[in-house]
Amino acid sequence: MNPDATLVSRFRTIEVSDPAYESAGLRFLTVKTPSLQGRGDICVFVPRGVRSDEVLPIVILLHGVYGSHWSWSQKAGVHLTAQRMIDAGQLPRMLLAMPSDGLMFDGTAYLPHNGRRFDDWIVRDVPAAMVEAGLPTSLDAMRFIAGLSMGGYGALRLAAKHPEYFAAFAAHSAITEFVQMGEFVEEDLDDYGCGDDERSAFGALAASAIRLPPFRFDCGIDDTLIDANRALHQRLLDINLPHIYVEHPGGHDWAYWATHVATTLRFFGDQLKA
Repeated sequence: MNPDATLVSRFRTIEVSDPAYESAGLRFLTVKTPSLQGRGDICVFVPRGVRSDEVLPIVILLHGVYGSHWSWSQKAGVHLTAQRMIDAGQLPRMLLAMPSDGLMFDGTAYLPHNGRRFDDWIVRDVPAAMVEAGLPTSLDAMRFIAGLSMGGYGALRLAAKHPEYFAAFAAHSAITEFVQMGEFVEEDLDDYGCGDDERSAFGALAASAIRLPPFRFDCGIDDTLIDANRALHQRLLDINLPHIYVEHPGGHDWAYWATHVATTLRFFGDQLKA
C-alpha cells in the first residue's frame, strides 16, 4: 500500500483545465501547496479511451534546467510517443505526469531549499493532485519516475530516497552528482539550501541498495556528462548494485531524449506486466 494512500487534501486550491479546450490528451493542473509555499504546475497526458473508473499507473517525468511542466510534451512530444506505443500494443495505458520543478533559480535540482520542499512536491504532491483533480488513478496506483539531465538527477535521488513510492525509475543524460549543476546554472551552488549529505545521488542509491526497485539510465556518447554517467555505472558495479546502463549515439539535447524516452516507457510497462 502506498504510504500516502489515506492522505486528506494537501492543497488550498486546485485549478484544472477544461476538457473542452484540451488537445492531444494533455490536461493542466495548478495547485497551491505548502511544499512550495505557493503554486505549482503539472501537465498530465491522459491516453485516449480511458474510462473514468479506471485506475492507471502514473509515470512522473522530470524536466531539466531552464524548463518547466510543458517541456516534455512541447520539446519531445512524449505524449504522442506514448499514445503511438499504446495504440500499437507496445505499452499499457498509463498517465504521464510532467510537473514543474518549483521554478527556483535556473533549476531547483528537486532538492529542499529554505523551507520549500521541492522533493516533497514531486514525490507526494504530484500524485495527490492528480487524484484530487479526478484523473483516472489512485494513491494506490503503481508509480514510476524518470527524468533528463537535472531531472535525471532528481529521479535517481528521489527514487533512492523514497523507494517505497516507486515500482521502477530511470534517467537520461543525468547529472549524477550535485556539483555538476554548476555546469548549467548561473547561481552559486552554495545558494542551494540543503547540506552535502542531501545532495549525493550515489549516496542515496547506495544507502537504499537492498530496497531499490529496478532502474536504468543511459547517456549519449557525445554528451558532456558521459564521463560522469560512466563513473556512476562503475561505482554501482563496484558495490554490486543491480542496474541497467546503456550508451547511445547522441548528445545532451532534445533529439536524444525524444528518441530514448520510449525505452524508459517500455521499461516501466514491463514492470506492470511482471
